Formats: sequence, C-alpha cells, structure tokens
Amino acid sequence: MSNMSEQKADQTLRDSAGQVTERDIETVLTKEQEIKQKVRGSGTLQVYFDAVLSMYALIKAYWQGEYREIPWFTIAAIVAALLYVFNPMDFFPDMLPVVGLIDDAMVIATCVKLVKQDLAKFERWQHSPESPAGSRDPEA
Repeated sequence: MSNMSEQKADQTLRDSAGQVTERDIETVLTKEQEIKQKVRGSGTLQVYFDAVLSMYALIKAYWQGEYREIPWFTIAAIVAALLYVFNPMDFFPDMLPVVGLIDDAMVIATCVKLVKQDLAKFERWQHSPESPAGSRDPEA
C-alpha cells in the first residue's frame, strides 16, 4: 500500500479547488469543530493544526467581508483541502490505520505549500492595527 504522491495530492487539490462554491465555504465553516477535532486527534495530521487554525481564520475573515485581499484560488484550495480531510471516503478510507490519514496529511501539506505566501500575508494583516480582530471582539 503506497501513500498518495505529492504530485497526485497537488492534482487532487487543484481539481477540487476548481469546483469549490460558496456553499462549500458554508459547509467547511459548519464542520469547523469536527474538522479541527480530526486534525488535532491524529498524529499524522496534528502537525498541521496551527495551519488549519490560520486557514479557518482566513476563511472566516473572507466570508465576513473583513479580508478580501486574497485570490479566489487560495480560498478554494483551503476549502477543498479541509473538505478532503472531512470526507471519510477519500483516496484511502480513514478507517485504515495510519495509511487512511496519510493522504489527508499530503493534501493539507500540499495546500499549505500552495497558499503559504497568502496565509503569511493574512496573518500579518490579522495582527496589524487595520484588522478588526485586534480592535474588537471577533464574536461581535
């Protein structure tokens, strides 16, 4: 049983990102706790937990109209990667110990690589005075 190659992960992510809709963003936001728990609870995915937290912060800021200085492909790639992690019947079913989560990790890793610059730019904005997050309660 070989795991997903980086090239296959890249192609899967790009294909999926090309099909992402606003409804998919809503789905990812609705499934936030389940996806975060899956990432946090898996040794294979856990190393990406901070990246997933940043991805969620970015999607929320985009969805709420607070941060729009981002290419649609970046939003779509993040949403596609998170949906991929959420889907239990992906390349290798997650029920297969270890192997089932390797492809999830490969897709998340590929996504992190693809959106790294945009994510870093967002994180800088998030911690800047222009960000609403710094000046008010994000739940308000």
